[in-house]
Amino acid sequence: MFIKLALKNIRRSIKDYAIYFFTLVLGVAIFYVFNAIESQTAMLDISQSMYEIVDLMTTILRAVSVFVAFTLGFLIIYASRFLIKRRGKEFGLYLTLGMGKRKISRLLLIETFFIGLISLVVGLVIGVLLSQFTSVLVANLFEANLTNFTFVFSASACIQTLIYFGAIYLVVMIFNAISISRQKLINLLSSARRSETIKTKNPWICLVVFLISAAMLAWAYYAVTAGIEAVLMSSESMVLVVLAAGGVATYLLFWSLSGLLLKIFMGLKKVYYHKLNSFTLRQFSSKINTTVLSMTVICLMLFLTICIFSSAMSIRDSMNASARQNMPVDVEFEIPFDTADKLENFYTERGVNLNDWLGASADYQLRRLDDLRLSDTLGELYDEYKTEMPTVAYDYLEPTITVSEYNQLARLFGNEEVSLAKDEYAILANYQPMLEMRNRALKSGAKIKFADRTLKPKYDKCLEGMYQLSSVANSNSGLIIIPDGIQTDPEETHIIERKVAKYRDDVDKKEAEKAITKAAELLSYDDDYFFYVQTRQEILDDSVGLSALVTFIGLYLGLIFLISSAAILALKELSESSDNREKFNMLRKIGVSEKMLNRALFSQIAIFFAFPLLIAIIHSIFGMIFCSFIISSFGGRELFGPILMTAGLLVIIYGGYFLITYFCSKSIIRDQRN
Repeated sequence: MFIKLALKNIRRSIKDYAIYFFTLVLGVAIFYVFNAIESQTAMLDISQSMYEIVDLMTTILRAVSVFVAFTLGFLIIYASRFLIKRRGKEFGLYLTLGMGKRKISRLLLIETFFIGLISLVVGLVIGVLLSQFTSVLVANLFEANLTNFTFVFSASACIQTLIYFGAIYLVVMIFNAISISRQKLINLLSSARRSETIKTKNPWICLVVFLISAAMLAWAYYAVTAGIEAVLMSSESMVLVVLAAGGVATYLLFWSLSGLLLKIFMGLKKVYYHKLNSFTLRQFSSKINTTVLSMTVICLMLFLTICIFSSAMSIRDSMNASARQNMPVDVEFEIPFDTADKLENFYTERGVNLNDWLGASADYQLRRLDDLRLSDTLGELYDEYKTEMPTVAYDYLEPTITVSEYNQLARLFGNEEVSLAKDEYAILANYQPMLEMRNRALKSGAKIKFADRTLKPKYDKCLEGMYQLSSVANSNSGLIIIPDGIQTDPEETHIIERKVAKYRDDVDKKEAEKAITKAAELLSYDDDYFFYVQTRQEILDDSVGLSALVTFIGLYLGLIFLISSAAILALKELSESSDNREKFNMLRKIGVSEKMLNRALFSQIAIFFAFPLLIAIIHSIFGMIFCSFIISSFGGRELFGPILMTAGLLVIIYGGYFLITYFCSKSIIRDQRN
């Protein structure tokens, strides 16, 4: 009997369960898709280093999945609370007819079980189908050939999904049982007529709070745009201070607007008294008034969603493009001082003649002196910088290179060659904050002392470029170029020898890579042979893998934040529609047409969904400027494509929740059951 009644209730309350069901299905599908990534990558033809990154990504995604499970659990409990409230009168009638609370709890448990079971099955089916398409995305992100594509079902991802959501449903069932046991008959019977108490706010206090929030937001916006370099250089925690200020300002903004908006609209009489605008605006104002904290959290989650989506994809593109553009050589060796000949001996003993594979090359020394630090190159500006930017490592020992060795290196890296007099020096750099700092010092004529010689700047600004393999563009904070022939005290000099080279044009680069790296794998920590080697391809593989990791985690968290924001808004709106059914019925009785009621309901829900999104978009404009500055360190600023993708996801998911909310609310206000 209970099962038959539960199934009948589910069919009868299908519109009440629509948001609940939609959220569950989306959550299960996304949960499965991202936990099935490991199975999808098994089909890819990728390098060993990429497989290691895949393992790391899988571990991180599992950890993120715990957070996701808690988030979805909160959403499901939140939705269950709405359903109990929505069906309060129904449960009250059950009690009146003699059904005990324990039996009602059992009935609700069966309903929850069936809804959960259906959601799990549908979500898993959708997740399995979507995961086949994500194989193409995975192959694209890892820049691999999808040569062995087959239909893949990840048993581990399925089991993990069942375990997590089984635990969530168990908690929901316990919550529902406790919730029903605490309900009183009078409260259940009158639940449809009870609404939240609305407190009237003093408009002058609201105006003052609004101005304070606007000032805080203006400062936060400035700090992450025009003042970003000062923020990053001033303190390690300054970014957190700016973010906290933005969050507090957002709360104050919603709090103040909840008391001001109705006053503003009432002053616009032509707008306020047009058709049902007065009713719609009062409804919206009352919602904002009672949901300030919720709207703040939703707004900030939408802001995070937009920034995470856009920046994750852009970082991926920038990292990969930067890795290709900023590494003109194929291999780099770092060798202990005065043991360069042992590099060739090491490879020869392992059957590899470096001359058979390496073409154009450059050998150079990097020397660091104990008495040449960053602070020594800034001249009179040092005290000013130390006050303005206290977090900079001013004790950093500056790397130096002789002009003749630098010119050999410059020809390989495509940098500008230089000539220096005996008393001149130049600096090669491309890391923007350091560039500006060094350029000011060079323009002021800052002299440096190197060993027994005082040197003046050859140029009034830095040469721009790289001098070592790196997947990150603009990462060179400074290399000082000095004249040839300066002798230094060996006890005060730290020397590193390096060799960079391109592969020969007449050899297969893959074979060359294999020969160099395979022999290097046999390298041990023997003092006679120890050296460090990295190849362009290894760095490319690591860059591609890490960018894929950032993208997947960004997509995972972004989707969950988006679903959470939209689901909370939808449930709040449905709850309001349930509470306001009598108001709509009263409007019908005084002659308002169904068309006008539907239009008023649509406008009300549209404004409710659009309001936090609008504030989030404004926040995101400045947030993306900040992200663009960070992304520029990877060699790119292109955000247009990722922003379009983000907009598409917002339209599909956020818009989907909006439409479901509207149709369900329209059904609720027509419902005569209560």
